[in-house]
Amino acid sequence: MVRLSAILLLAALGGCTIQTIPQPGSPYYQPSYPMPSAPTPPSPGAIYNPATAKFLLDDSKARRVGDILLVKLTEATDASKNADTSLKKEDEVSLTNPTLFGRTPSALNGDYSLGLDIAPKRKFKGESDSKQSNKLQGTITVTVVNVLPNGYLEVRGEKWLTLNQGREYIRLSGIVRPEDIGADNSVLSTRVANANIEYSGTGPLAETNRQGWLSRFFSSSWWPF
Repeated sequence: MVRLSAILLLAALGGCTIQTIPQPGSPYYQPSYPMPSAPTPPSPGAIYNPATAKFLLDDSKARRVGDILLVKLTEATDASKNADTSLKKEDEVSLTNPTLFGRTPSALNGDYSLGLDIAPKRKFKGESDSKQSNKLQGTITVTVVNVLPNGYLEVRGEKWLTLNQGREYIRLSGIVRPEDIGADNSVLSTRVANANIEYSGTGPLAETNRQGWLSRFFSSSWWPF
């Protein structure tokens, strides 16, 4: 009874845990803006003005803090694992009824015998099959938040979609090598180092697909049976 009460108490405490619901506008994923620089005064009488000049062959790829970069999500994973274990052991011990002083014990009394016959058998068989497949495709635009000493770009960003039954969001952070950025200022998510990609949702649809706290308790390692 005491053990059952303790289990119910743990289940109640687990159900009372408040889980933070993601909200748009997280400070961690806020865009970074470049530091404003002092405007260059125009030269009197000159046609060229470096403050407003635009170069025809200027590289439009992201390379500075505050620049925008398009990340193409091309994530796909497929994992499977099979295990089959079988254990079988059989033992057999047999001892015939001995003869004592020319006579067997069963002859002295028909209800008893010194004969022995043991044949224990043990068998164990275990099987497991696990398979997981994930696929994520789409795009998300992030900003450069830091330029590392080796020239690599640290990027972060999020995108929220408001639907009629809730919200869906994509968050991404990681490090991008400038050489992996294409001519269209985009990079594949598979080229993002230390990538942290989060795709989920909030609202009634997300809550419907979420297992209840009591069911999660019985499915967790805390359940002793």
